Order: sequence, then structure tokens, then C-alpha cells
Amino acid sequence: MRNTILKIALVFSLSAAMAGCTVIFQTGRRSDTQKIEQLQNDLNELKQARVSLEDKLRREINDKNVKLEMMEKGLVITFLADIMFDSGKAKIRSQAYNALNKIAEVLKADVPNLNVGIEGHTDNIAIKYSNWKSNWELSTSRALSVLHYLADKEGISPDRLSAIGYGEFRPVASNDTREGRKLNRRVEIVILPQLTKVKGKEAVKEPELIEPQENLK
Repeated sequence: MRNTILKIALVFSLSAAMAGCTVIFQTGRRSDTQKIEQLQNDLNELKQARVSLEDKLRREINDKNVKLEMMEKGLVITFLADIMFDSGKAKIRSQAYNALNKIAEVLKADVPNLNVGIEGHTDNIAIKYSNWKSNWELSTSRALSVLHYLADKEGISPDRLSAIGYGEFRPVASNDTREGRKLNRRVEIVILPQLTKVKGKEAVKEPELIEPQENLK
């Protein structure tokens, strides 16, 4: 019984740390034990990747151009867009190459089996003097530029990569101030954990404890 409780606690703690959603496991099944082990392995890989990135990106982090966070969606590397791109442009500035190269090294060495999502974000200032239809197009093109750099220049397998543009609609600060708008103009490189679902059940937001049958009376 004690082992069962420990396994359940492990599942919930891993789910909260890695993905923000809880997966229901039926205790006593070999397949679910394997899923628990996989989640533990993913978490260990993400922790190691964070340590490596903190070391390699020390200068960028100290200069507040890059931020590392373990969030619900995974390990997030946030670049201020002003560091990576000229205003209204989607071509990566050469000054950002070194940091992206360091990230690619970690992606290949520490988390070779985990997928990577690249998210583009902007402030809410409407585009006036460029060919972009809206901030959606700009943010998407910036995310794709980073994707192509990692795939074409650094050899990250394309089947590990995805890109999406959120435009102005997922701000992390108020757009009412200059500093807030600067923080909202960003690109997030997200190292994604492998989420596991129990056969026949969807992942749920709230944990539900399933006791072994022999303990139900």
C-alpha cells in the first residue's frame, strides 16, 4: 500500500511540474509503472537541460536578454524580440546567433528525444509601416525564422520542431507602458515533455485518486 501511495504522489508531482495537467494511472499495472518512469526521465532531462542552459547562457541571462523558467508547458527559454530582430522584421540578427547555437547544443546533448515548440509574441501596437497584415503574421514569421535556424543551421531534426504565432494576444505584461510592451515582444523556445494518457481516458485538470481494488471496502 505504501508503494502505491508513493507512486500516486509521484505521478501528481511530475504532472504538476512538467505539464500542468494530471494523468490518471491505474495502480498495479506494469504499463502505468513504465509511464511513471518515463515522466521521471523527462523531468530529469528537463532539469539537466536547465542547468546546462543556465551555464551556457549566463551572460545573456545576467543582461536580462534571456530568461529561463520551468512552466506548466515545459522548460521555457524566453528571448526579448528586440534582441533577436529589428523592429517589424523577421530576419534574425547576427547578434542572436551565438545564443541560439548554445541552445542547439543543449537540445542535442541533454534532451535529444524531446520536442521543441517555438512561440512568437508581439505587443499590441498595430503594424503600420511594413508588409505584414497584422501582428499575427509577424509573430508567426519570427517563430518560423528561429525554427529554420535550428533545423537548417544547427541540425535539429525537423520532426522535433513546431512554430506558432500568438501575436499580441498572450501578453506577460501591460501594454500600457513602454517597458511592458518590450517584455511582450518576445520569442519563447519551449522544450516539451512527453505527455502520456491512459488508454480510453483524457488528461484532466484535477487529480483523481484511484485506489487498488483490494483496498476498496
